[in-house]
Amino acid sequence: MTPARGDEPDVLANARLTGSDRTDPFGSEPVDVHLVDGIVVDIAPAGALPRRGRVLDADGGWVIPGLWDHHVHTVQWALSAQRVALGGAASAAEAASLMGGAAALPDGRRVGGGFRDAFWPDAPELSVLDAATGDVPTYLINADVHSVWLNSAALRREGFEPDATGMLREEPAFEISRRLNAVDASVSDPLVARMAQDAASRGVVGLVDLDMSWNEDAWVRRLGAGFDALRVSFGIYPQYFDRAVAEGLQTGDIARGATSDLVRVGPLKVITDGSLGTRTAATSQSYPGDPHNHGLLTVDLATLVDLMSRATAAGIASAIHAIGDVANSHALDAFAATGAWGTIEHAQLVAHADIPRFARLGVGASVQPEHALDDRDLTDTVWAGQTAQPYPLRALADTGANLLLGSDAPVAPLDPWAAMAAAVFRTRDGREPWQPQQRIDAATALGASTRGGSEEPARIQPGDVADLAICEHDPLTADDAALRGMRVAATLIAGRLTHVA
Repeated sequence: MTPARGDEPDVLANARLTGSDRTDPFGSEPVDVHLVDGIVVDIAPAGALPRRGRVLDADGGWVIPGLWDHHVHTVQWALSAQRVALGGAASAAEAASLMGGAAALPDGRRVGGGFRDAFWPDAPELSVLDAATGDVPTYLINADVHSVWLNSAALRREGFEPDATGMLREEPAFEISRRLNAVDASVSDPLVARMAQDAASRGVVGLVDLDMSWNEDAWVRRLGAGFDALRVSFGIYPQYFDRAVAEGLQTGDIARGATSDLVRVGPLKVITDGSLGTRTAATSQSYPGDPHNHGLLTVDLATLVDLMSRATAAGIASAIHAIGDVANSHALDAFAATGAWGTIEHAQLVAHADIPRFARLGVGASVQPEHALDDRDLTDTVWAGQTAQPYPLRALADTGANLLLGSDAPVAPLDPWAAMAAAVFRTRDGREPWQPQQRIDAATALGASTRGGSEEPARIQPGDVADLAICEHDPLTADDAALRGMRVAATLIAGRLTHVA
């Protein structure tokens, strides 16, 4: 057959198998993978069984379970395509200048994203931004999304009183992000569709959507308009939690009114502390030069326990944002007190005594390995005095924790191959590996990039749902460059092609 997106091949011919804990006898020899009604029904040596129906020639490519990104802010990531990229700005003045030269969006605002101000030589000042941007409302979103820099026109438009910096942090910053993301569906949905197709071209079959909105209606609308590129598990934030419980939503349920089973209810998402970049992650040791700053716990333990208890009773999993070691300890305490199930999101700084608690409590560690490389210099500086372990991937894996890899897009691009490379090699751009003792092996990284995480073998066998990808190299033996540059020939969801190279 000449494959096309939407086709449902009956045979993936001349493929090779890889993965962890394999029980098949084929080694690296080519096989045919036979599919019926979206299920893998047989795997046999290439040509050993009749190739009936539609045949997709894998041409020696490696077939793997379809990949998942376990932490995405979908609309914000999609909208970044039309926002000014500020990741290269080396100073506040340069970021302001970039925004001053940018065109306004149709709604009259300038929006940029991705700045990292921790090492800027100059502090953000409202007067500098105003001088560069004038009367056009202008918004600069930090790479970690925990702070937003606004000019006076934007502050007036949003109803915030200006101060000398124009910088909003934590909940006020999240409120600005929610407003900026609340664009008309005629704008956002095509961008989401384009983002999803790009993800499918990387072998992604699913993601956990943690947009800060009521996500069910948006996804049902997209499905009704023909969206079919990804599986989606959508999060529920505390401001929508009572509604979700009242309306009977439970984790794993198909979205109500959905035209397919691609979209399902996900976890309750609770943000309990800040971030490393804004120096608001809740830590046991103070931040350099600021002995009274231990970050922020934005949700106290009693409130967190109450939320998670109610979620568990309602059949809703919990996804708890915890970056600093104090926040991670509180989140683990809440899991222990409530019997909740789910994940800690980020787990960037974890007390040594807390590392084995993830596995003991059955709490998944939803981590973003590219952040370790983005933040390596910041970690070595801002967290130099911390006694807890930063980015403890290997330590978590060694104690039996279930790792689930993601991007936190738009904080890092939605690219599971980059996440795997960062986890396995702990380096990028030719630099020496950072804390190489925290590398994980490639089989663990591949498993952590699939739906069930690292606790489930990353292999293909009869009886599996045919959520698959065919890639050019064996992920278990690829080097850093090969992983980061991995080309995917085809991606399938339940046997249906969502991407063909």
